[in-house]
Amino acid sequence: MNTLKRLLGFLWIALGPAIIFYLCKIAFHEITNKPTADTIIQWSVFVFISIPIGVGLVIFGWYASKGEYSQLPENSEEL
Repeated sequence: MNTLKRLLGFLWIALGPAIIFYLCKIAFHEITNKPTADTIIQWSVFVFISIPIGVGLVIFGWYASKGEYSQLPENSEEL
């Protein structure tokens, strides 16, 4: 299970920038097709909100690939 966690960590690291890139690409396409204030504000908010999510995926993946989640507490009293 720990090997799976580490491998998925690399997936999260790759997924974070991919999501940001893909969303920026779609936003640019939508804004150039319909350059109104509504569209610009809507896609700017989408990108602005999604960037911290993508960064969080990279950080989570970094810790997972380093094995930080290998040892979990055995009972709920340690939480």
